[in-house]
Amino acid sequence: MDTVTNALAASGPRPLRAIKNILFVLFCLRILGAVRKSLVFRGLAGSLKHLLWTISKHALSSVRSLPTPAGSLINQQIQETLAGMEKSMCPPPKPGDPAPYLTLPPKGLNRDALRKEIARYRSMGHVDYKSGKVSGAVYHGGDDLSAIITEAYGAFSSSNPLHPDLFPGVRKMEAEVVRMVVDMYHGGQAGCGNLTSGGTESILMACKAYRELAFTTRGITEPEMIVPDTIHAAFDKACHYFKIKLVKIPIDSRDFRVRLDLVERAINSNTIMLAGSAPNFPHGIIDDIQGLSKLAIKHKLPLHVDCCLGSFLMACMNDAGFSDIPAFDFRVPGVTSMSVDTHKYGFAPKGSSVIMYRNSDYRKHQYFVAPDWTGGIYASPSIAGSRPGALIAGCWATMLSVGRDGYVDATRKIVGTARAIANAIRNDPALSADIEVVGNPLVSVVAIRARQGVKLNIFAVNDVMSKAGWNLNALQFPEALHIACTYLTVGKEGVFVEDLKKAVREVKEHPEKYKDGSAAMYGMAASIPDRSIVADIVTGYLDLMLKP
Repeated sequence: MDTVTNALAASGPRPLRAIKNILFVLFCLRILGAVRKSLVFRGLAGSLKHLLWTISKHALSSVRSLPTPAGSLINQQIQETLAGMEKSMCPPPKPGDPAPYLTLPPKGLNRDALRKEIARYRSMGHVDYKSGKVSGAVYHGGDDLSAIITEAYGAFSSSNPLHPDLFPGVRKMEAEVVRMVVDMYHGGQAGCGNLTSGGTESILMACKAYRELAFTTRGITEPEMIVPDTIHAAFDKACHYFKIKLVKIPIDSRDFRVRLDLVERAINSNTIMLAGSAPNFPHGIIDDIQGLSKLAIKHKLPLHVDCCLGSFLMACMNDAGFSDIPAFDFRVPGVTSMSVDTHKYGFAPKGSSVIMYRNSDYRKHQYFVAPDWTGGIYASPSIAGSRPGALIAGCWATMLSVGRDGYVDATRKIVGTARAIANAIRNDPALSADIEVVGNPLVSVVAIRARQGVKLNIFAVNDVMSKAGWNLNALQFPEALHIACTYLTVGKEGVFVEDLKKAVREVKEHPEKYKDGSAAMYGMAASIPDRSIVADIVTGYLDLMLKP
C-alpha cells in the first residue's frame, strides 16, 4: 500500500485528489442511500424521530463505555436490577428447606422418594394455569387428553426417529402427522414437511432452506429477507444464525398489517424470501397474505406464512362458522411454506411443530447431509440429530383423539371467547373511553392499549390484573397488553372484562401507587434508546434461569 501511495505522490497531486474525490462521492452516495431508504420506510417525521433515537442510543452507549460517573451509575443500576430479579427468581433457602441437587446423589433415590421430590418441584409454581387466567402457555389442559398423551409418551419414551430401522412406528407417525397437517392447510399431494421441536425451529428451517435455494439457483451470497415489524422474533434469530440481513417493514397504523407498498420498495436482487403472519404474536392480526403472494409471484420469490400461533384454529375457522378469515394457506398461489405449531391449538405436548412446503424441491434445501463422515453417511432433516420419538407419538395420539370435529368445536369456543372480549372492550363505555383494541384481531389474541390522549399506564393495568390472578403478555412499540385465549379461557370472558374494568379504574384513580414494580420496569425497558442496556439485563435474566 505504501508503494502505491508513494507512486501516486510522485506522479503529482491530481491522482490523489481524484481518488479522494471518488471516495468522497461514494461516501456521500452511501449516506444519501441510507437517508432515502429511511424516508421511504419511515417518512420525514419518522426519520427524524429515528435519527434522534439513534443519537440518544450512541450517546448512552458511549457514556457506558467510558469510565465516567454517569457510565458507572448506569452499570450500577443494571446490577441492582439483576439483583432484584435474583431475589425474586432464586430466593435464598428458608430454614428447613432441602438443599438443591448440585452433585449426583451417592445412591439413587427409591421410587417413593423420587415421587415426593417430583411433587415438591411441581408445587413450586405460583400460577394456577387451570384457572383459565393465563394467556397462552397451556392451550388445552384437560385431564383426559393429558392421560392419552402420557400413555403415548410412555410407550415410545426410548424411541428416536434418527433410527427408523429400530423404530419404524415413530417414522410412520411423523409422516402421518405431517400428511394430516398438510391436508388441513390444503397443501395437496405435492405438499410435504416434517416435525420440528417448535415454531422457532420450523421458522429457522424455512429461512435456512430459502438461503440455500437462493445460493444454489441465483448465487446470492449476501441474502436478505423482508418481513413485517410484527413478525415473530424467531426470524431475528434465523437471520442471526444464518447471516441473513433482516429488512423489517413498518405496519399500517390503521389496521396494523404490513404495508405492501414498502415491502415492494424493499425488494432487491439480494432478497431471498418474503414472510407474513397468520396471525402475528403481538396483536393477533393477520397480514395481507394474498397481497404478499402477488408480490412474491411478481418478483419470483418464496413466501413463508407463519401460522404458529394460528395453529389449528386458522384451519378450522370456516367450519366453525367464522367466514371473515381471508385466504392465507396453500390455496394462495404464492405461498411456498408454512409453520404451524401442533403444540398450541393442536393441543399436542410441548416440543412439536410442523414446517410445510408446497413441494419437495423447497424442502430438500433444509436438509443436512454429510456423505463423507468417517462414522458413516450422516443426514438429518432439521437442526436436531436425535429427536424424542415420544413427542411425535404424543402429537400423533393427540390429533387422532381430538379429530376434526373436536378441533372445530374448540375453535368455535376459543375464537368466540376472544371476540366476546374484543367486542366488550369496544362497546362498554367503562372501557372504550380509556382503552382500545389494537387493530381488528380475528382469531384468539386480543391486544389492548391506552387510547391516544388518555393518561393511563397500561403496564400498571397489567400489575392490577396480575393481582387478580391474570397472567397476561406485556408488549412494546406500542405499549400494550394481550391475552391469547385458550380452551381454559372459555367461559372466563365475563370475569376478564369485569377485572379489566376494575384495573383501569384503579390505575386512573391511584396512578401514584404504580410507579414501581413491573409497570416501572416495562415502561423503562420500552423507553431506553440504547437497547444494549436491555440486552444486558435480559442476558443476566437468562443466566438466572440456569441458577439452581
